[in-house]
Amino acid sequence: MIVVAGEALIDLVPRGAGALAALTPALGGGPFNTAVALGRLGSPTAFCSRVSRDAFGEALLDRLRETGVDVSSVQRGDEPTTLAVATVDAGGSAAYSFYVEGTADRLFAAPGTLPPGTRAVSFGTCSLVLEPGASAYEELMRTASARGVFTALDPNIRAGLIPDADAYRARFRGWLPSVSLLKLSEEDARWLGGSPREWLAAGPAAVVVTRGGDGLTAYTRDGGEYTVPGERIEVADTIGAGDTVNAALLHGLAARDALSAEGVCALGPEGWRRLLGLAARAAAITCSRAGAEPPYAHELGAESA
Repeated sequence: MIVVAGEALIDLVPRGAGALAALTPALGGGPFNTAVALGRLGSPTAFCSRVSRDAFGEALLDRLRETGVDVSSVQRGDEPTTLAVATVDAGGSAAYSFYVEGTADRLFAAPGTLPPGTRAVSFGTCSLVLEPGASAYEELMRTASARGVFTALDPNIRAGLIPDADAYRARFRGWLPSVSLLKLSEEDARWLGGSPREWLAAGPAAVVVTRGGDGLTAYTRDGGEYTVPGERIEVADTIGAGDTVNAALLHGLAARDALSAEGVCALGPEGWRRLLGLAARAAAITCSRAGAEPPYAHELGAESA
């Protein structure tokens, strides 16, 4: 079981140009997208979050259930669902503004236990910024790591939500001893400061940096560095691409029985190139269609194993 911990929200995506273009609601949130992508790839997956009882919340849970994701660890609340208004540029890249005050996911409480058979827990995005839930997710991260569970982190920086950048950067560095796999975009890396080798020295067994259409690079604790190119496709938008990478990495590690620091280091050059190639292909498919619509296993063929 791979547990994904974090927010589920509604993206309001423009259907046209200009500030007053019509907005279409779409199911989203980095962790939510990661859970859906894992479910579509066939990995046993559970979602750990707090979701509103409003109509948006019901729609979010329906999508998880349809994808085969276990929602028994989801907490519920009467507060509204978080909204994220997307702006998509000419190249398909998305930026967001958020409506988060008084929303359900901010009141997440750390669970006493994880689902039976949990082998990995994935964290990231807004859930690690917005209090009081952020501290609860941090507690869950530290507890899971202390119990020997593989932990994955995608900070997926939303700078507009972070009131004190230096404090957040310090907090990020404090998470690293509890992180097994750090995945981030090169934009996130520049914002956070530091380098993959510095982050590896603080705790993770591997760091994966994504560079959009230019591909991905993995850096490992034993000194390895492995790069694969991106796949050339016609981009509809990039919504959910990084979340799909998270899912593909976790799915591929699980398939190789490598959800451990030792397993990550034992992959070797060929294992890492195959894993990164799977992630690049999955992300390309997501980018080829509008919204966060990650691929199913059959769309990746033999690569999905």
